Amino acid sequence: MWIHENNNWPDFSWENEKVLPVLVRVRHLQGRLLGRMEGLGFSLKQEASLNTLTRDVVTSSAIEGEKLSAEEVRSSIARRLGIEIAGLLIPASRDVEGIVEIMLDATQKHEKLTDERLFGWHSALFPAGRSGMHRIIVGAWRTEATGAMQVVSGAVGRETVHFEAPQATRLEKEMTAFLHWFEDESPIDPVIKAGIAHFWFITIHPFEDGNGRIARAIADMALSRADGICERFYSMSAQIEKERKIYYSELEKQQRNSTDITDWLIWFLECLERAIDSARETTGNVIEKAKFWEHFQNVSLNERQRKMVNRLLDGFQGNINTSRYARMTKCSNDTALRDLRALLNLGILIKNAGAGRSTSYSLIAIEDLL
Repeated sequence: MWIHENNNWPDFSWENEKVLPVLVRVRHLQGRLLGRMEGLGFSLKQEASLNTLTRDVVTSSAIEGEKLSAEEVRSSIARRLGIEIAGLLIPASRDVEGIVEIMLDATQKHEKLTDERLFGWHSALFPAGRSGMHRIIVGAWRTEATGAMQVVSGAVGRETVHFEAPQATRLEKEMTAFLHWFEDESPIDPVIKAGIAHFWFITIHPFEDGNGRIARAIADMALSRADGICERFYSMSAQIEKERKIYYSELEKQQRNSTDITDWLIWFLECLERAIDSARETTGNVIEKAKFWEHFQNVSLNERQRKMVNRLLDGFQGNINTSRYARMTKCSNDTALRDLRALLNLGILIKNAGAGRSTSYSLIAIEDLL
């Protein structure tokens, strides 16, 4: 029996004595993180939020096996939020623009969640009306024509069914109940509500595809409401991506269980706890970047050089050589070489081993400066 076949579905219950201690720890970490971010300047907070949103979008798609360009995602978010980023804005694909639109709508706008809003998210996720090579129903609940919605693994003839969603005929009633509960001003802590909403939506599986990404966006929306701010400084999706196997295991275990979701809520809260704890690294990088520029505040750089250095500070993968610099900053090789030599003389770049065509440069380590 699947959980949605229980007579008391979706009347969820949990053991408070087991859940509350974890919730208290999470709330404490949330308060400390938000307090620390409040002490930063506006531009640093903005950059930390941009980094977090970028990770959120990239990792939520990665959980479903879809690899997005972090640079495209970052550019798309910055452009939509009006954030001036160091580095060249680059065009983003329709896939990137769609998931970015969903995430920003979920975390920046806290107004009522409705079926029409969800249909808009789904349409943004599949702008071509296809999932891979297959045409799917977009911007509407799945229908009976799509057949049973199952999560299956294994070779043909020896398949294992990990989950089967409610029949399409139940979706209108199921989603009406879910959306009413999500917007109801109940005494449930908003963080607990995020965990329930994530699981509940995944269980209903109302769309033909994209349910996981939308479920995580709904959870982020609930967490954003819980924080009471639009900026995001921790990424639940990034942590779930790290724990993907456990995530799917916990979902499957609960799908085969009763409507007592104690174990799921404990896992969700502990995962969130680890997500908030790991956010210290992200915010630390932003602070280190500010210290880097404070060290070189009296150095005069042209716009190309400043943008390139910031790209490196933002975690650009690989080393820089003349041709790559010229391509990324849209200048000639001679200009690129002059820029790189100037950065080398200023102590901002260091020369790597190799000569001739193998000559390349790296950013000086921030700890070496400090």
